[in-house]
Parts: sequence; structure tokens; C-alpha cells
Amino acid sequence: MTARSRLPFYIAVLLLISAGIALAIWRHVELGIPWLTGEQRPVWMVEARVDFEGKGEPVQASLNVPEDPPGFLIISEQAASPGYGFSIIESSGSRRAEWTKRQVWGPQTLYFKAQFIPTDQNPPARPGKPPKPREVFWQEPEATAVREILSQARERSSTPESLTRELIRLMQPDTRTQNTTLLVADDNYLQLLVDMLNHAGIPARTADGLRLEDARRRQPLMSFLQIYNGSEWLTFDPKTAEQGVPDNLLLWRQGSESLLDVVGGDHSEVSFSMLRQTIPALQLAAMQSDSNGLGFLSLYELPIEEQSMFRMLLLLPLGALVVAFMRMVVGIRTSGTFMPVLIAVAFVQTSLVPGLIAFLAVIAIGLLMRGYLSSLNLLLVSRISALIILVIFITAGLSIIGYQMGFNTGMTVTFFPMVIIAWTIERMSILWEEEGVREVLVQGSGSLLVAICAYLLMSAPLSKHLTFNFPELHLVVLGLILLMGQYTGYKLTELRRFSPMKAYD
Repeated sequence: MTARSRLPFYIAVLLLISAGIALAIWRHVELGIPWLTGEQRPVWMVEARVDFEGKGEPVQASLNVPEDPPGFLIISEQAASPGYGFSIIESSGSRRAEWTKRQVWGPQTLYFKAQFIPTDQNPPARPGKPPKPREVFWQEPEATAVREILSQARERSSTPESLTRELIRLMQPDTRTQNTTLLVADDNYLQLLVDMLNHAGIPARTADGLRLEDARRRQPLMSFLQIYNGSEWLTFDPKTAEQGVPDNLLLWRQGSESLLDVVGGDHSEVSFSMLRQTIPALQLAAMQSDSNGLGFLSLYELPIEEQSMFRMLLLLPLGALVVAFMRMVVGIRTSGTFMPVLIAVAFVQTSLVPGLIAFLAVIAIGLLMRGYLSSLNLLLVSRISALIILVIFITAGLSIIGYQMGFNTGMTVTFFPMVIIAWTIERMSILWEEEGVREVLVQGSGSLLVAICAYLLMSAPLSKHLTFNFPELHLVVLGLILLMGQYTGYKLTELRRFSPMKAYD
């Protein structure tokens, strides 16, 4: 009956822990927040340079820019074009960077920069409206040659993908026949493939890709073939018939008729430079959360002052977990229930050794003064109030002395909660009178031991990273504390009492 009554409790704890872990995993996957501190992510900086000659008339330069290229995410875009108006225009399923100026003379250079990160979460986009093959008309004898080549490719294929691969193989120089020699010229090979596939009822188009290599300048785009297989656009290498987008290839142009259009200028050309960089994964996650609209779920959206406050507050559950474990499982006695957590928070703010020295100094001086107050037979409220004032004077005095000596040990005492320290001095004094010095030393040393253990956990860089960036993990901490609350066995410090029983085994 007892086991059944505890079942809802264990189910609730399991749900708490599962929810905390699931939310943390979701935040890691969706927002890209790393699990570990110091993690770096590669970022490609790609710069497109547009050069042309102005003719002394209004200029409109339009460059096709990528939108959701397969295998990459765009995290930033900017243009460097002094004196030009600039905007990004989206129309007919493509994005174009457009520069405009009223009058332009002589050589002109425009720059467009974008940052890309490799990702597995950006598959090729599916078109909203299925494309239709473009009508192509052939004249004799080219029409006959096209029919015979397509007939050969169809016999060796069963799908649009296989037909494309076979057609590319038939058009290669080492497999060309009289028909392909009639059709293929030096400058029309890729467009001929596109026309033949559209003639065969398969929507096809050209695409331009940029092979990413670190610290390369003046790189041209590489031409690729794309076909629509009924559900998505597939990319092929027009020379090797290899299907798919290589890992180091950035598809810059897809579905646009032209790469660069310049009205009002001559001799226009575009080239690309690239640089591989690394940035902290946490910074990258913050940038992505701003771009995907999930930034409101991050504590980084708060003002800096409030972020600093939450960084400290979110460490308290870890301290509470340590105190619960040390008291309920290990069996260490402390002065007060959660006084060690407050001491650990102060140690996090100050560092361990200066904070420990300051804390012991305040407690020792406070106990001496409490001894004098006890001789005055004051009421409890008056005694505590006097202790608070005395503790403030003690901390101020230690701050001044420490500053004059060139140390900040004294000043760090101000982080301790004055009321709690005053109440601790009062409890230790009463404990001294009722239980003796030994009990004071046991509870005082126990408090410091637990505080140091909590400090070591709370000051770890990984703890600070996880508690602030994955606050839902505190549900896991809550579940563990609730489970420890059900522990009714022997504490670890009590096991030594039963060591003499080993003689009877």
C-alpha cells in the first residue's frame, strides 16, 4: 500500500526530470546553444565584388544573392557601396541585391558580403508551385539528333534522375556520336542539356555554385545543372553526372535567369573572395535566435544588469542540491539549513580564500561582541538588532583596513547578507552556552565544508554555462532534491557507529 501511494510522487519526479532534459535538448537543437563552454563554430565570410565602367548616366546594378542555400545558413548580410542606394529585392522566387545612383563616371566597384555557417538543418527548399517544363523548338537536322539522343537515354533510364545521368554521359567527348557532335559546341553545352531535358518533359535550369576554400580571392562561379523530379530540385555536375551538392559547395544562384545585370554601365563582371573564420558557438546561437524569431526565449534579451543578477540567482539551485545531499545523505550538521548556500554565493563573488578569511574574521569578532551583549540581559529582538549594526561596523572596518593594506579581502565581506550573519552569530552563541564549544566547532566547520563544496560546484565554468543558458535543467535539480527528500536510510557519517559490529560477522 505504501509503494502504491508513492507512485504518483515518483511519476511526478520523472516528469519533472524528463521535461527539464527535453527542453534543454530542444533549446540546443533549435537555438544552437552549445553544451560545453568555449565551443567554436566555423563561419564562411564570402564577398562578391562587382566591377563595371560608368557612362555618365543613371546606373542600376542588380546581383543575384543566395536564399537558403542547401547545407548553409545565412547569418548576416551587408553591402559596401559609398554613394549608392542599396536594397535587397525579392521577386519571382529569387533575391537580388540592387545598387542605384543618379550619375556614374569611370570605373566602379561594389561589394556585397555575407556570412554562412554549415548546417544539416537546411535541406533544399521545395517550390510552392510545381514548375513546368519549358517549350523548346528545334529545327532540322538538330530536331532529329535530339530525338535520337533522348531515345537512347530513355532506354537506359527509368526516372528523371537516371535520364539526366544517362544524357550527360552520352554528351561527353569520349562517348559522342555524329548526333552529339552536330549539337554540341564549345559554349552551349550546359544550355543544350537544359533545353533537351525540358524538351523531354523534365523541368531543368542552370545554377551557379562557389567552391569554398580558405583565403581564396577572385574566384569564379561554377555552373551546375538542376532538374525537378516531381518533389524537389536536384543538382548535378554537368561534366561527371554526379548527383548532389558537395559539402564545400555554396549554391549562389538558383532559379534566377541572370547572375548580374548592370543598366547604365559597360564591361561588368563579378568575382568572389572567401575567408574561413571561427566564432564562439554561444555568440552564433545568439545571432541565430535573433534571426529566427526565438530570441525572446533567451536570457540574453534582458538588460545587462538583470543578466548579471540572473547569472547569480540561477546558481542557487546547485547550492541547494549540495546542501540537501550533504545534510540528508552524508549527514553533515550545519549552522542553519541553507546558510552554507549564502556563504557559497559570497565565495563565488569574491573567490574562496579571501571570502573564507573575511567570513571567519566577522564571525570571530561577532562572537566576542555577542558575549558582551549577553551580559546586558537584552531581549532577543534588541540583541539581534544590535548585532546587525555591529556586523555592519565590522565589515566596514575590514573593508577600510583591507583597502589600506592593498587587499580587497575586507571589501568582499559586503556581499554577505548581514541579517543572516547576525542571526548565525546569535545561534552559535546560544549553542556555545547550551552545548559547548565542541558543538559550535562541529556545526561551524560543517557549514564551511558544505559551503566550500557548493562553491566548487557553483564556480565551475560548465555550471555557470548550463544554468544560465539552459535554465530548464533546474527542473532536473528539483527532481533530484525531491528524491533525496524520500531517503530514510542511514547517513554516511553514521556508518562508522556500526563498524564494531563487523567483529560479529
